Amino acid sequence: MGRRIIDCRETPSDMNRSVAISADTDAELLEAAVQQAVKFHGHKDTADLRKQNMGAFNGGTPPIEAPRHSA
Repeated sequence: MGRRIIDCRETPSDMNRSVAISADTDAELLEAAVQQAVKFHGHKDTADLRKQNMGAFNGGTPPIEAPRHSA
């Protein structure tokens, strides 16, 4: 398995954070993403939050340009 990422720019929010987190394993990425979501976004560490985060994982590296969101 290659590098795994989660990019905050892919999820619209009031905070408009530009953080991207990467790791070599899903388990390591999940822990970092949950810590970030709890500390900076005010979420609770729940099974649903973990499931949502895992659904946002991608392979590779974050793109330089921010993804565009449809309104």
